[in-house]
Amino acid sequence: MNPIDRNKIWKMVGILALITVVAGGLLRVSQHSSYTLGDYATDNPSLAYQTSEPSPTPEPTPAVDNSNANATENLQEGSSMAETTVLTGYSLNGELLTDQRTTLSDGFYYEPLSEKLQRYITGVSYPATVDNSGEASQDLLNSVEISYDDLRYVHIRHYNFEGNPAEGELICNKAIAQDLTEIFYELYCNEYQLEKVLLIDEYDGDDLASMEDNNTSCFNYRPVEGTSSLSKHALGLAIDINPFYNPYITYNKDGSEKVSPANASAYADRAASFPYKIDENDLCYQLFKEHGFTWGGHWNSCKDYQHFQKVVE
Repeated sequence: MNPIDRNKIWKMVGILALITVVAGGLLRVSQHSSYTLGDYATDNPSLAYQTSEPSPTPEPTPAVDNSNANATENLQEGSSMAETTVLTGYSLNGELLTDQRTTLSDGFYYEPLSEKLQRYITGVSYPATVDNSGEASQDLLNSVEISYDDLRYVHIRHYNFEGNPAEGELICNKAIAQDLTEIFYELYCNEYQLEKVLLIDEYDGDDLASMEDNNTSCFNYRPVEGTSSLSKHALGLAIDINPFYNPYITYNKDGSEKVSPANASAYADRAASFPYKIDENDLCYQLFKEHGFTWGGHWNSCKDYQHFQKVVE
């Protein structure tokens, strides 16, 4: 065999070897690409079929029963309401004069004074009209500038200083009964606070005691403090509102001032800011002004910040 033939043979052997290597590689690639998840699971069962430990089921949270708490809350809300006060005038007038009653709204009305109520106020807020013999004296009756028939019993509702609804009552001149009923109704609708509204007779007709107790009142047959002239209160044409926080102030010749009640001097400074102060921005002032009343806070010789009065013909 010549050398040329041997070279050809070696070249053919090399080509066959290369073909064999390439074919083997392609076979391995083909086998790998056909390796499925099933094959993996068969080869690695511990990994393929492993499951995590189940999470423990949480204990159910017991439902909170708020019924008792709600009941307590409701009870507390109910107990915060002011208890209905048995008013003296209301108990004496009762239902005797409902046929003569003028009602604006539930709890807001006025009516004449019953004989029982007349007897109760006589000798206290109304002058005694009997002589030493116990008989009615015509002279005494004639000396009184207002008759029982000219007066009216007024029943109202208001909010007290705790912010709770309360009942109140007063006696006034029949000429302003409608005004007062409407004014107090508007104050109530706006939750304006009045500490108490009781007949001055609860204080034995003592105006100072009533002011010190911050009682809102109207009729009281008495003179102006420090004079012999009858007050507008004597005719039932004036009313004092939250008097302790809105005192009556007179000025002496030496420039000093007298505050009544004396223990309300802290509220004589009207430039200060404090609750229950009546000024021109106050709803109470605005309502009385709308109804034709004048305010003692506008007087020059003295200041009566609690006082509203009306002139009637």
